[in-house]
Parts: sequence; C-alpha cells; structure tokens
Amino acid sequence: MIRSHSHNQLTLPESDWPFQAALDEKNHWVTLSRLIPCDALSEPYYQKLSVTQGRPAKDARLVIGAVIIKHKLCLSDEETVCQIQENPYLQCFVGLAGYQMKAPFALMVEVRKRMGQGVFDRFYEAIIEQLDQIQLRHMPHFSLDDDNSDNQNSPTADEGSKPTHQGKLILDGTVVEQAIRYPTDLSLLYEGRELTEKSIDILHANTTLKKKPRTYREKARSAYLAIAKQRRPSSKVIRKGIRQQCQYLRRNLGHIETLLTHWPEGTKLSVPNWLFHRYWVIQPLYQQQWEMYQTKTKRCDHRIVSISQPQVRSIVRGKQNKPVEFGSTVSVSLAGTGLALVDELRWNAFNEEKDLKGQVEAYKERTGHYPESLQTDVEINQVCREQGIYAHHIKQWQDEFGNGDMTNKADNKALENRQLKSENKALKKELRRKEKALAEAAALLILQKKANHLWGYDEDDSQ
Repeated sequence: MIRSHSHNQLTLPESDWPFQAALDEKNHWVTLSRLIPCDALSEPYYQKLSVTQGRPAKDARLVIGAVIIKHKLCLSDEETVCQIQENPYLQCFVGLAGYQMKAPFALMVEVRKRMGQGVFDRFYEAIIEQLDQIQLRHMPHFSLDDDNSDNQNSPTADEGSKPTHQGKLILDGTVVEQAIRYPTDLSLLYEGRELTEKSIDILHANTTLKKKPRTYREKARSAYLAIAKQRRPSSKVIRKGIRQQCQYLRRNLGHIETLLTHWPEGTKLSVPNWLFHRYWVIQPLYQQQWEMYQTKTKRCDHRIVSISQPQVRSIVRGKQNKPVEFGSTVSVSLAGTGLALVDELRWNAFNEEKDLKGQVEAYKERTGHYPESLQTDVEINQVCREQGIYAHHIKQWQDEFGNGDMTNKADNKALENRQLKSENKALKKELRRKEKALAEAAALLILQKKANHLWGYDEDDSQ
C-alpha cells in the first residue's frame, strides 16, 4: 500500500534534532540532497506497488537515498543501515523528519528485488532528463537569424528544416575490475579442495556413519605449500602440483556424492547455502582444470577464475602493465553534452562494434536525432597501424598539448641531456683520480715490504 507525500527535502531548521548543536548546512550530504530529483525518482518506484493492497511500503526517498549511500561509500547492506542509524547527516539525506536511534529498515535485499532492473533504468532516464533541463537552462539564447544561418550551412539539413544529424558520439569498451585474488590453477584447486573437505566434515557429522572418509588433507596441504613457497617454480613442478591437487579434489567429490546418498530425497541438507553454491561451482572447475592438464593447454571456454564469483571472466586487454584483467566488460557511449552512459554490461569479452547500431538508435531516442560524427577505438587503431604508432601515444600527446607542455618538451629534454653529460663527466674524472691514488698507495706498500725483507728489518723491533 502506498502512502505518497511530497519528497522535497526538509530544511535544516525544520529537521528535529535532539541535541543543542545545529547541523551544518554546507555539508556535502545536505548539498547533494538538494540536487537529487526525488519526486521524479519516486514515480518508477511506486509503479510496482499497489495503492489499496499490501502493507505500507517504505518511503521512496528513504530507499533511493539508502541505495545512493551504499554505492557512493562502497558499503555492504548491513554497514549501510548502521551508517544511516548513526549519522544524522545521512538521516537528513534519506528524508527522515528527525534524528532517530532505530534502524530505518532491516534488509535491503528485499528492497532491491522489489525494484528490479526496470526501476533502475527509469532512474537513469529521470536523472538524464534533469541534467538536460539544467543544461538548457544555462545555454545561451541565440536569435532566429543565427539558427537559420546554422541550418543553411549544415550539410545534413535541408533549407528551412531541422537538422537530422547533430552532436558527436564516442563509443568505447572497458573492463570493470572485480575485487578478487589473482587466480592461478594451483590456488583454485587448493581452495576447492579445502571447501570440499569442509563439506565432508559437515555432511559426515549429520549421518550415522562411524568412520569418516579419508581426505589426506595434511599431505595435500604440504604438497601445495612446497610449491607455493618457491619464488619461481618450474613448469614441470607446477604441472605435478596441479595433478596432485586434481587427484585430491576428485577423491573429495566422490566422498561427497557417497555421503549425499545417505540423505533422503527432498530433505534439507545441513550444508550452508554459500558452501552448497560453491560445491556446484567446484565441479565444473575440476572438469576444466583436468581437461587442460590432459590436453596440455592453458585456456578453455568460460574458464572459472574465482569460486566465490564464478561469473567473473578473464579479459585479455594487451596492456603493458596489465595484459589480463578480471571483471565485467561495459560498453560506454559519450555524447557531446559530456554525459557518459553505460549501454551494455557483460561478463564475457566483446567488441564494441557489435553494439554500434543499438547505441546509435539509443542516441536518437534520447536526443531526437542521429549523431553527426561517430568515433570508436577501431578507427583510432586503424590510423595507428597506418602511421606506425600506438594508441597510448595519442593519449599522451593529448595530455601534453592540453597542459601546454608540447612546446617546451624538446628544450627540457636537451637541457636534461646536457646535465646528465656534465654529471657523467665529473664522475669519470673523480673515478680516475681515485684509481690513480689507489695504484700509488699499492706500489708504496709493495716497495716497503720488499725493503724490509732485504734489510732484515722487522716491524716488531721498531716497537
């Protein structure tokens, strides 16, 4: 059931604050609350709710503000609720009438499930419309004669008609890295073996079997650490370790299948949901690793690189410092207004050319016309191949030209070379002087020893 009211932010004097000190009106959360179009964002949130049925839902500003806080501060669901409960500025941001010690809600998972992807897509559209209105408000007003002259000079428009192509669209694809440990075949098998051992312990404790299946966990751990502690193990040693861990993991998976037969069909297992989910991921992981071991290859389709996040894939980027990245791939379009939009998000590698037509049509749907110019990485790479340069050189030149360092770069480099030459010359001169002094000292020492030997002079007699 919906209890709708205006979502305009309360002013700080109107906010009920139990303490004597007043809140700061220049706080960044207070400033951000004035910029968010809450009334426009609340409409798609209420579309999935009933007006007459169900229990009263949470206020739209509270839900939207909590989601913004979660992603802006990179917090978990529990930490987001705690921060809102403890911080008066965050309570003011989510639209609470006054400071309260009670948590605003318990679970954010149910709220996100209720909203769905369609509600978030309409959130984006509402924010874009708000930005367009702000830009139109600050745009200079041109006269009718200027508009007519622009339309006449435009090659894409007829006389007296509105141009059909305006603006510039830049398309690019990139990788959003996930926070996972750098994966290796040996470490993935070792992690899977430990998780299967934990599953065996839980399943055996809830059965009537007296003897626990043997897992050889101590030997498996010692074999893994013997390789992991080496600075640079050879490929032969790594291959042997992968074979051992695969054998241990295959044995554990067989024990789990045997233990599951003792559970009646339809009864709930004692294994936690997170561990049971990882059990289903470990099985294809073992099949992939064993197949690559037998065929002596280092790649396979849909390769799993994380047991906790099996959707993550390895994306070959070819960068100098990061040849491979792990995460999701996004296709981003940048319009002439400076607004970047994420059009597609996938967990597999793709080429942005496949989304070219869809992004152009989306640009027309947003603006009402097609772009006048279109730029992709494919065009830049083609020019670089023809000229024999690299794409990162173009980025470097753009930064230098924008900072005004292009003109003085040659002079600075020549001055630096002269300084290095003078320093090198001084160091060589000092080295020759010290070598000559060392040679003289060595010669005098040898002559003194020979004279003492010929004349029978002993150093102890002089004392």
